[in-house]
Amino acid sequence: MTEAYQPASDRSADPRPDGLGSLFFIALGQALSVLPHWLLRAFLWLLTHTVYRLRVTGGDNVPASGGALLVCNHLSFLDGMLLTAATRRQVRFVMYKGIYDHPVVNPWARMTRAISISSELRPRDMIQALRKARQAVLDGDLVCIFAEGQITRIGHMLPFRRGFERVAKGVDAPIIPVHLDGAWGSIFSFDQGRFLWKIPWQIPYDVGVSFGRPMPPASRSYEVRQAVQELATEAYQHRKQKMRTLPRSLVRGARRHPFRLLMADASTPRVTFISALIKSIYLARRLQRVWEGQRFVGILLPPTVGGALVNFAASLTGKIPVNLNYTTSESTITRCMEQAGVRTVVTARAFLEKVPLKLPGMVLLEEVAAKPRLHEKLMAALMAWTFPVQAIEKALGGLTFSPNLDDLATVIFSSGSTGEPKGVMLTHFNIVSNIDQMGQVFMLNKHDRVMSILPLFHAFGYTVLLWLPPVLGIGSIYHPNPLDARAVGELTEKYRCTLLVATPTFLQTYMRRCTREEFSSLQYMIVGAEKLPTRVADAFEEQYGLAPLEGYGCTECAPVVAVNCREYREPGFRQVGTKRGKIGHPLPGISVKIVDPETMEPLPLGESGLLLVKGPNVMLGYFGRPDKTAEVIRDGWYITGDIAALDEDGFLTMSDRLSRFSKMGGEMVPHLKIEDILHGLAGVTEQTFAVTAVHDERKGERLAVLHTLGDEELKVVLDRLADEDLPALWKPRPNQFYRVEALPYLGTGKIDLGRVRQIARERAEVVLAASS
Repeated sequence: MTEAYQPASDRSADPRPDGLGSLFFIALGQALSVLPHWLLRAFLWLLTHTVYRLRVTGGDNVPASGGALLVCNHLSFLDGMLLTAATRRQVRFVMYKGIYDHPVVNPWARMTRAISISSELRPRDMIQALRKARQAVLDGDLVCIFAEGQITRIGHMLPFRRGFERVAKGVDAPIIPVHLDGAWGSIFSFDQGRFLWKIPWQIPYDVGVSFGRPMPPASRSYEVRQAVQELATEAYQHRKQKMRTLPRSLVRGARRHPFRLLMADASTPRVTFISALIKSIYLARRLQRVWEGQRFVGILLPPTVGGALVNFAASLTGKIPVNLNYTTSESTITRCMEQAGVRTVVTARAFLEKVPLKLPGMVLLEEVAAKPRLHEKLMAALMAWTFPVQAIEKALGGLTFSPNLDDLATVIFSSGSTGEPKGVMLTHFNIVSNIDQMGQVFMLNKHDRVMSILPLFHAFGYTVLLWLPPVLGIGSIYHPNPLDARAVGELTEKYRCTLLVATPTFLQTYMRRCTREEFSSLQYMIVGAEKLPTRVADAFEEQYGLAPLEGYGCTECAPVVAVNCREYREPGFRQVGTKRGKIGHPLPGISVKIVDPETMEPLPLGESGLLLVKGPNVMLGYFGRPDKTAEVIRDGWYITGDIAALDEDGFLTMSDRLSRFSKMGGEMVPHLKIEDILHGLAGVTEQTFAVTAVHDERKGERLAVLHTLGDEELKVVLDRLADEDLPALWKPRPNQFYRVEALPYLGTGKIDLGRVRQIARERAEVVLAASS
């Protein structure tokens, strides 16, 4: 029932519930006001054993006596009560004066000796309130500050205000970082965009309170915030008991809203949740004989209804689907199959007509699904509607099949943009956790539909576009060719899609061919895989009135790590969800840190270094490659190989991959920044330059640039480059530019860096041979 102090620039008109909600709180406050403290604790015990189920971790970190400052995140109106119930000691809360004085809260606030504070007061009064909190700590009280300053409305943990630093300054008492977990989603949180007026998604709510190790009183706000964020990561391990495997989520979704649209594509206009489950069970029973004795099964299908159903069928039978990258060569696909021990590949005749591949063990979906018998359809329907989920698993996966969240869900081979593809092992827990994290930030509901264009062999395609819809109860509209802008635009408009995930390359294609009306229903345009150039973001927003939200992920993290989201605004009240030029804030439950690439020591805030990620979404490892796994996972931290910086608000800025820097003359030269400069000088929004490096006898490496410009256009760029105030090493010479008809791309829309290097090396060798 608290909301902590807010700066003057961030004040809300009144963020509390009104109408009947306010009457409820008033009645509750008046009831509490007549209770002595021991009765209040009895009430809280009842509350946390009925509506809430409280789990306390690290309670020993709270001193049994003496002063201490608790610094906590803020998720709901009942956070103060939950925190009070989690410790035996009385807690004094620092509370925003507008909340403190309200009749809803005031009786409870006075009884718990809360300390009111407001930035509306004169600076002297503000300082006096902070001194009062400091004195309470000196007097041996347990004082709590919700350091975000307000309840989060955007799902992300907000920046920590620095007021608690003044409270702790010069006080010989520890700061205890505290993390509240599970209160988001309750009716007293802002989930679904409103307080109170929503149907509870579960009762009781499993809520965790984690007390971290004591920190020195001189700790800075971002250091305490980092500690709270790492507590959030640890808290995800306690969520497993409430989570379901992917196939169980599919069954649950089908029975909760059977007639809601789950998926569609250009040739299949509507498949409901229950229909998808029935079809998946039917396919699973047909494929049982094909997949007999196999653990890993290959799937060579584009993002279509058929491709989704085969993946669902594989999961229902307990097989581990391996979606193969049909944009690479047959030899590469065969090597991936050999790594995973894949003997059978389910594909489709219609697909092979467009992508003529010949692989061992191919099975055509049209033949598998042909001529369904009446009893097969009836049995699939009976199982979908009535069988307990355990019975479905036993019937399809065998009597010994007993899935759990730590089982492998899939193996996804990395794109190979920087080398040989590696098989990334993702568990059900990895994927379901990442979906849960995305759901908290974007608050998707039954009215949302995803325009699904990324291939299923892509981690984002598999997790977010294939499994997020059945897990969260939303729709997914598939189209196999992301560059077919006309069809993408038409399907987005027809199905009123609200979420589209793309790459900067795809975005540029859509800007040329999709109308504003076709994208009018979009609420979120999420862009990833490569850095989003400012020129492209500005052009898209100007054309469609929707700002693209840049995110960051990698296959090894299942895949989403950080993402920008929409802001929350009211008159005089703002919560920042996005920052231009940054890749967003780490998702709830994900911790990040920036370290020196050579020493692996943490770097100061704002300094660029190697990005490390820890969370429930971090992969199990590389398939059959424990040596490679040990290279990139240390003490639970995944070493991304990307260079990034973290700001005080928790937003990440991406520079580039470590492999996309050249060490020349002892200096790290960034390829991506040079690309951005060249695109700016050329005045283009489309990818026109690709910077890489080739071997140099004298310097070790030198820059090489592939481009698609004509001679006159390139001359203009070179003249402007010569006048730029840049380090000499950042300026490629004219003979280091090589024209190509088109830059090479992977099927995921990312630039094919391996092919770029190969072409540059070949062109450089030709030039060198000609000059000698």
